[in-house]
Amino acid sequence: MPLTLSPTQVAFNARGDGGFSMPFAEQVAFLRRKLDLPTAHWDDILKAAHDRAFVVAGALKADLLADFHAAVLKTAAEGKSIQWFKKEFERIVARNGWQGWTGEDTPEGRDWRARVIYRTNLTTSHAAGRHAQLTDPELLQTRPYWKYVHNDTVQHPRELHQAWGRKPVVLKWNDPWWHTHYPPNGWGCRCRVVAVREEEYPGDPAPDDGTWTKTDRYGVTHEIPKGIDYGWDYAPGSKTDVALRTMVQDKLIRYPAAITKALSRDVNRYINAHEDIAGFAARYMVVKSQPAETLWLGFVENPAPIQQAIGVDTTGYLVILPSDAVNHVVKHHEWDGEGQRLATPEDYQRIQDVLSKGEILPGKPNELTGLKRLVAKWTIDGELFRAIFEARTGRKNQALALITLAIKTGNR
Repeated sequence: MPLTLSPTQVAFNARGDGGFSMPFAEQVAFLRRKLDLPTAHWDDILKAAHDRAFVVAGALKADLLADFHAAVLKTAAEGKSIQWFKKEFERIVARNGWQGWTGEDTPEGRDWRARVIYRTNLTTSHAAGRHAQLTDPELLQTRPYWKYVHNDTVQHPRELHQAWGRKPVVLKWNDPWWHTHYPPNGWGCRCRVVAVREEEYPGDPAPDDGTWTKTDRYGVTHEIPKGIDYGWDYAPGSKTDVALRTMVQDKLIRYPAAITKALSRDVNRYINAHEDIAGFAARYMVVKSQPAETLWLGFVENPAPIQQAIGVDTTGYLVILPSDAVNHVVKHHEWDGEGQRLATPEDYQRIQDVLSKGEILPGKPNELTGLKRLVAKWTIDGELFRAIFEARTGRKNQALALITLAIKTGNR
């Protein structure tokens, strides 16, 4: 029988030299959802962008990255040890002819590099999986506060991390302090968070330890809370920073060739992945005689309720906005005198939120093709957004395509 763990029982090897012997579904799902992204430097992407992308600094070949991703995923899913991963690391490096990376010249350097990849991916994915468990609505009803726990087994503990655990810091789960201080908080950090009842909250405000600044190689200055390493001031799995589409569109990844390679694998080359969403919608609301086009909005963020509603596993599916949908909304969902209004270009920027946060219901299948459809309903600022999506399940173009969008005031 599979091992069943409660959200407060999950743990992992603190030293990072044994196996992560208690893998759990949320951790594995977090790693599986990542897009392989070649990068030249470790900080080519920062903070929550790592929730969307699997990177190994200097690994620019797709096959090399895919092999590393598969090894990390197997490590998490099967509880593999660092010894197993180091052997796999050497096989991957030899098989792909990877050269020119930091640490390759000495056994100590190779050992260090394998450990960095192993520990960083396992600790952040573990933290992301725990975040999913700790924010479960059922658990939040009984344990709405989080307590910072310092791991006392580390050889060189950070003074502030010790202080946060010694007091300890106890705050409401949605306190802004956790946005930057949810562990791990740096390289090798093994601190963690546990959920506690309200009685354990002493009433103290979040610590204010000041900030420090870091100027990166591009001349950009980052202000970071003291006690947090550069690039670690975020909560893995919380999605409080950037979506993958935003990361690409705003060129937060500074290696254009990497973006091209990654998107060519996971986004059909004929899909517009860079244009501003509101600008795209505005074009097709005004000029309807343009050639049909499709805009990429992102990936399906919450596949579970969709599968429950229509029986299709949409994990990894694209979310797309066909220009035909914009045309359809203009023709059929204008002002009707009964609370309905025409969607504005800016409303289409909310499509992802409607799909990921709204109520999901089964819709009527496409009468011609039989493709399944779903209805996503979500209220924003007192207005009900009702979006219909079609699940396109072809081998190459798996996507949820917006079919139409209606917006009404209240719940009418």
